[in-house]
Amino acid sequence: MSVQTWTFIIVGITFALYIGIAIWARAGSTKEFYIAGGGVHPIANGMATAADWMSAASFISMAGLISFMGYDGSVYLMGWTGGYVLLALLLAPYLRKFGKFTVPDFIGDRYYSNFARTVAVACAIIVSFTYVAGQMRGVGVVFSRFLEVDINVGVGIGMAIVFFYAVLGGMKGITYTQVAQYCVLIFAFMVPAIFISIAMTGNVIPQFGFGGTATDGTYLLDKLDGLHTDLGFAEYTSGTKSMIDVFAITFALMVGTAGLPHVIVRFFTVPSVRDARKSAGWALIFIAILYTTAPAIAVFARVNMINTVSGKDYSEMPSWVTNWEKTGLLKWEDKNGDNRVQYYNDKNESFSNSVAAAKGWKGNELTIDRDIIVLANPEIANLPAWVIALVAAGGLAAALSTAAGLLLVISTAISHDLIKKQIKPDISEKGELLWARIGAVFAVLVAGYFGINPPGFVAATVALAFGLAAASFFPAIILGIFDKRMNKEGAIAGMVVGILLMLFYMMKYKLQMFGGGSSEDWWFGISPEGFGTVAMVVNLVISFAVSRMTPPPPEYVQEMVENIRVPRGAGAAIEH
Repeated sequence: MSVQTWTFIIVGITFALYIGIAIWARAGSTKEFYIAGGGVHPIANGMATAADWMSAASFISMAGLISFMGYDGSVYLMGWTGGYVLLALLLAPYLRKFGKFTVPDFIGDRYYSNFARTVAVACAIIVSFTYVAGQMRGVGVVFSRFLEVDINVGVGIGMAIVFFYAVLGGMKGITYTQVAQYCVLIFAFMVPAIFISIAMTGNVIPQFGFGGTATDGTYLLDKLDGLHTDLGFAEYTSGTKSMIDVFAITFALMVGTAGLPHVIVRFFTVPSVRDARKSAGWALIFIAILYTTAPAIAVFARVNMINTVSGKDYSEMPSWVTNWEKTGLLKWEDKNGDNRVQYYNDKNESFSNSVAAAKGWKGNELTIDRDIIVLANPEIANLPAWVIALVAAGGLAAALSTAAGLLLVISTAISHDLIKKQIKPDISEKGELLWARIGAVFAVLVAGYFGINPPGFVAATVALAFGLAAASFFPAIILGIFDKRMNKEGAIAGMVVGILLMLFYMMKYKLQMFGGGSSEDWWFGISPEGFGTVAMVVNLVISFAVSRMTPPPPEYVQEMVENIRVPRGAGAAIEH
């Protein structure tokens, strides 16, 4: 059977599974809609958390980034992994004990202010929409190649699926759907990695194959370094980014993680604080399986890709090249008219003026979107059609699982933190549930628009969302837990300044507004993906300074902060 037939079968089966689970686990109350009833088993919640956490950026883009950027791409691996550990160990238990299942709810009550709650709602919506744009884009990329539909049509199909189980099932439907999605995505990620590792290194464990020797007896990484330097690229195992930008991106991803509302809410779906800690540990194990494999896939794909296309006659190109050309995500332009593919780093002036000029090359002819590497990897390695289709299903599972969690955050922010807490406090549970579903519909529609018109490739878009979370939420949360003196004036001022500063920098250097756009003009040499660190520091300084110049919070708030830090409370979940 063809790849397309296998894709229809495997994707169709997984979608039927997700919809079936959504119908079975449909929410009948606000508690089920918001926190799945609070009775999810820690292992199941660990799988759901891992699926929520490992978005299209993790499944589709991270290995692609590492594959093209080499050592520099490891900042995403370090930042996201370290960020989850920071969240699970430092913040989640305290937030769980506080008993507020949304970040705006925590900020509204901790800072005794509905205005603070409203600012947090606005921040949550901005962060979530930026994040979900990357997920919907990932869905479109998968559909455009494997179902051979326009990328915008692919986004629309993804919207319809997420709409069904997010609106119907809420957190209860999403949680059990995400358990299934984790199983699909991890199986889809590992199967081709194992096959390719055996073929290239003879080692069944990809992590060992990554650091082992190729079938020709050379170390795989040494071989890739040689391929890179032969084509004018920097050595794969050496970095080109400045140390300050590496630090800024890594730290922004870490602290941005700690402010991501769709991950924090997962710690409220289990019965107790003790179970929250257990589920965090299980999630870390489930996440590590993919994250330790991604660098191996990146190396395997890069070696195979260069060996397959570089210097070869275009008429002899394998089918995967022409298949991805149809999507517009891979382009070849014969600049010197020899019908051969010249793939090299034409931005390296020394290489272009010497080696490339001597060979008659007139510029790099192959443009490859980084987001296709994981999806194209099985095709590049000539794996069976069913494996290629399985990876497509895994990419969809990763994108849809995170998209659903993010859409629920937006829905909850509208129904619980705006309608219930501020506009109409006496609303019935049925009315609140209706508003939650209306909010989910609104979120799906806006997410679809951003999926069709994203600000960058998937991982870069997601990195910007982490920067926004770092700039807005992290200081308010960390100071709200560990600083009794932090008051509403400080928190509000810090959040507003932090997120506005980050938005300005994003628009200046990502969208080329306000006369920016060149990396040479970056402030302190820090990229937009890393600027969340600077905005977070500004937020912290302003929050601390303003809080010390204004009256302290009420006594009951200070006592509440003191109580949540006491090492007790591992009992039953707090009812909402």
